[in-house]
Parts: sequence; structure tokens; C-alpha cells
Amino acid sequence: MVNMKGILVLPLLFAVALSSQSNNKEKELDWWETTIFYQIYPRSFKDSNGDGIGDLNGITESLEYLKELGIGATWLSPIFKSPMYDFGYDIADFYDIQDEYGTMEDFENLMAKAKELDIKIVLDFVPNHTSNESVWFEEALRGHEKYYDYFIWEDGVVDENGVTHPPNNWVSVFRKSAWEYREEVGKYYLHQFVIGQPDLNYRNPEVVEEMKNVVRFWLEKGVAGFRVDAIAHLFEVDKADFGGKYPDEPLSKNTDDPDSYDSLDHIYTKDLDETVEMVYQWREVFEEIKAKDGLTRVMMTEAYSSPQMTMKYFGNGERKGAQMPFNFVLISDVNGRSSAAEIKYALDKFLTFKPIDEHANWVAGNHDNNRVASRFSPELVDGINMITLLMPGIGVTYMGEEIGMVDGFVSWEDTVDPSGCNTDDPINYWMSSRDPERTPFQWSADKNAGFSDGDKTWLPVADGYENLNVEVQRHSNSHLNVYKALSALRTDKVFRYGRYESVAYNEGVFAFRRWYNKKAYIVVINFRQEAYTIDLTYFENVSKKVEVVVRSIQSPKNPRDILQANQVEILGSESLVLRVL
Repeated sequence: MVNMKGILVLPLLFAVALSSQSNNKEKELDWWETTIFYQIYPRSFKDSNGDGIGDLNGITESLEYLKELGIGATWLSPIFKSPMYDFGYDIADFYDIQDEYGTMEDFENLMAKAKELDIKIVLDFVPNHTSNESVWFEEALRGHEKYYDYFIWEDGVVDENGVTHPPNNWVSVFRKSAWEYREEVGKYYLHQFVIGQPDLNYRNPEVVEEMKNVVRFWLEKGVAGFRVDAIAHLFEVDKADFGGKYPDEPLSKNTDDPDSYDSLDHIYTKDLDETVEMVYQWREVFEEIKAKDGLTRVMMTEAYSSPQMTMKYFGNGERKGAQMPFNFVLISDVNGRSSAAEIKYALDKFLTFKPIDEHANWVAGNHDNNRVASRFSPELVDGINMITLLMPGIGVTYMGEEIGMVDGFVSWEDTVDPSGCNTDDPINYWMSSRDPERTPFQWSADKNAGFSDGDKTWLPVADGYENLNVEVQRHSNSHLNVYKALSALRTDKVFRYGRYESVAYNEGVFAFRRWYNKKAYIVVINFRQEAYTIDLTYFENVSKKVEVVVRSIQSPKNPRDILQANQVEILGSESLVLRVL
């Protein structure tokens, strides 16, 4: 409770102490357990040839920037051959590079430069579907039996008027029917995403082996692992279990719009147990390649699923799965309107559910969701970065979150994301479009924010880039410099091996303590604009004073300032990292 002067009397919630390791011993940590993963959306990172589209050479030229940030690994969104209906997530050739991004030689140059800087390269693996312009699909349409069985086909339903309709009510993630008719074979194919992304048939052993060979191809080129896209959608029910026809999915009652993905309860197309088994098989391929060169490969899985389902991806005790089933609570569970109690509940959830000997991971942004500065607030950027980098586990940063980039405005005329375009709504399209978080990276105040010297960029640069960019922030009290300080701080043993407990002090203030042996830090984040005075002696072994180590850019405090632990004033939207004295 808080008295009239805002001074804390009692915390609202009991703290839950959780360990980031199964014990407090200093075990030797592998590269992926200590690094920060930095996601690059290649199309928007750096354009090296003036065509307005980011490319591999642009990434190669910019790797020193990642080193400056303290990044040890970067995950690249898809760079493979694609007609770009879904900007690389519709892959026509899993074994080749998209022309707009460069050549295989450019990729090998990128790998060589990254190795020189000791930065690992992780690629995006998109196993659920291919492109309808892939050789596999084109051969299927020609009647090639092998490739026909690579995809999922079904007869339509003919009504009393002789009109043919899709096989059932399944809906695409991007709206409307998940089935598309092809006259060449007289059947519908399944596409859980855009029409140009036919789903692969993982009940076909040849597809399973084909995709394992894709994994082997890139791992043998030295990539350090994969982020696995849309894993929850990999399997559909076996129609043989339903009389040879895929069944309708039940209505969800979440919306009255029958074209919306949210209109159905996806019990037959999402989160099936066979998907988990496939993850275990891919991990075996990772271990197979590791046996040859000794490098641990990391697997990240993308699934917006329940905690119970997400934890299955880690393994089952006997078999290993993904090291990093992505933890999306900072995206899906909370935002700038959330209270400190809701923040605590969300963060502690993953730590509570995860196996004790596995690592948590923290993801606050990506290419599919609004940016941190737009979803929370520009004032909370440093606080969210404190959470992602200093909580127990592995930090993941989407490019631009380190400087507090905001969502750009993309007009209906400039919108290219199928998620927005498929709304057919020039007024409210922006609510579905992912273009705003994909606008070009802001390097400087130069033309096109230093992203490209071309006349036009593939998406417009966000407004305000003249003052919000890397060059400006290198030389000021900035999000960038706060991020660098946090990156350096996380190498401290407290953050590598230390234990964790958290508390919601009141409506606004969330705090957590990390401690190891006799050293401890407290991170305090105020999610409200109201100031509070809090008593940090609530935490065990905190009795006298604390020292400011890192503070958010709007904070009037300075590093090395000494504060009385029992009466720390936290201003509105202020965030602090404090060392316990």
C-alpha cells in the first residue's frame, strides 16, 4: 500500500524466488547460453547497392555495429529464393539465395566476416510451407507423383446447385479460406498462410527427409542454428482418422467474422503432438552435424502457444528438442497499459513452467509485432531492454529496439504486407499490417536514414529519423548507450549464474533482484507516469544503500549516485539498475 505521499508501506505481491540454474555452481556455459541474439530483417537493415532493398552485403558492412553492441549472434529473417509474396517466408528454393539479397558468394563473405568478428549466424528455417512457384509445386501440378505427395490436397464439396466449395471451413492465418483450387489437378491445396504458400505434407517421409537435408545443407556451411518459423502449424490431423475427409474446426465465438483466423478453434491444424516429435528429429540432425565439427547449433522455435505446449519443445527427458522455444510473454501478454502485477505475472510464468535445467529467453519485439516504443512507450524502452538483457536466461533483440525505433506510418497505397492487404480495408488495414515494424533501420540523419542512397525504399522510412538514429545516439545520453551498458553488465557472473526474485510494489513499480554469492543487483522499472518512493529493504540482504549503475535516459540520477535503500524515489517511467552495497 502507498500513503498520501506515495511512500511504500507494504508490497502488493509476495516475491517468488526462482533460479536460473539447477544449482549455484559455475558450470561452463556454451556460446548460445551467454550471448545476445540480434534479429535482422534483411530487407530493412542496410542497402548496399541503392535499389532500396536491404541485402547481404549491407549486413556484412554493418557487422562491426553488432560487435559494438556486444552482440554475439544474429538471426536473419529468410534470405532464400522467393517470389516475395510474403517477403521471403514463401520459399521457392531452400538451397539458394534471393537475387535481391545477393549471391551465395555474398553469403559466404558474410559468414567469413562474421567468423572474423566472432559473431554467429543463425538462419530462418521455414518448414511449414514452400512457394507455389517452387519446382516442387510446379512438378506437383504437372502430375509428378513424388512432388504431388509433398503437398496436402483435398476434393471440394459440391452443393445442391453443382457449385464447388472448399473442402471444409479451415481459415488461413491471413484471413479467408485456407484452401485454393487448382484446375491442373482438380483439387484444392492447403495453405495455412498466404495463397502462395502451399503447406508441406509432413505425413510423407520423403518430405521429412527433404527438409532434414535442407537443415544439413546450411549447417554444413557453418551456420550456428535456425529459428524455426510457425512451428505450431506443421501438422494437420490425419484425415484417415476422420473417414478420409478433413473435418471442420469448431467455431471459437471470438469473432463474428467468418474470414478471420480467430473465428475457429484450431484443434485440427495447430499444436499437434507430431510437431513436437519433428522438433526432436531436427535436434538429432543438429547433433549429427555437431559431431563432425564440434560446434553447438541452437534451435529457436516460434509458437504462440500455451506454456504447457511451449515447454514440450525443450525435450521430453529422454530426447532433446529446441534450446530456445521462444518466450513471447512481453509481446502477447503485456503492454504499456499493464500494471506492475501483470508484468510480474507474465515474466514469472515462463520461469515457473520451464524445466529447471533449461534456460528462459526474453523476446520483446520482432518483425511481426509492433515495436517496443509503440507497444509500451518511448519512455519505457530502456526498462524493457533491462528486462530482456538482465532477467535470467537469453536475451533476444529485434533490430532497432536498442535505439527505441517506433512503428513507421505506411499508407494504404504503400502497404505491401499480405496480412494488411488481405483485409481489403483501406481504413483499418494498419491494425493487421506488419509493415510499420519493418520500416528501414535508422542509421543516420542522411537520406533515407542512411539505409539506402536510392531514390525509393521498399517501405517508407519512419518519420522523425533525423533525430532518432544510431549516429545521433552514439554521442548522447541515449537508448543506444544504455543498451551498451546493459550488454556489458550482463557478462557479470550475477547475471550469468545468479538467482532471481521479483515483486510488484504497487500499480506501477516492478522490481527484480539478481544475486550470486555476496553480490546483488536490483532492477526497478516504473510502468506509470506517477512517482513513487519505494523501500528496497523488502528484498533479503538489502539494508542500507544502493548505487546507481544504469539508468533510463530521462532519469535525473547519474551512475555512481548512492541512494538510501529504504527510501528510493522512482520518477514516472523511470528505470534503474542498482547495485546493492
